Amino acid sequence: MKKERFNSIRELGYYSSLGLSVSLAIFIGLFLGVWLDKKFDTTPVLTLVGLGMGIVAGFRNLLRAMNKSKKL
Repeated sequence: MKKERFNSIRELGYYSSLGLSVSLAIFIGLFLGVWLDKKFDTTPVLTLVGLGMGIVAGFRNLLRAMNKSKKL
């Protein structure tokens, strides 16, 4: 019983941090794109590329979590 409870708490911690993981991936991609735009003076292009890459990375984290939950 104690081991099951520990596993449940560990899984709860993993899934509760998933939202933070997705939002961080998006914001890191966005801010990296903004920084590169300022550095190379390509105003909206690299911001949009960075945002797109951040969104893809965030959804990749969601897909990993879905695959992990299917294995359980």
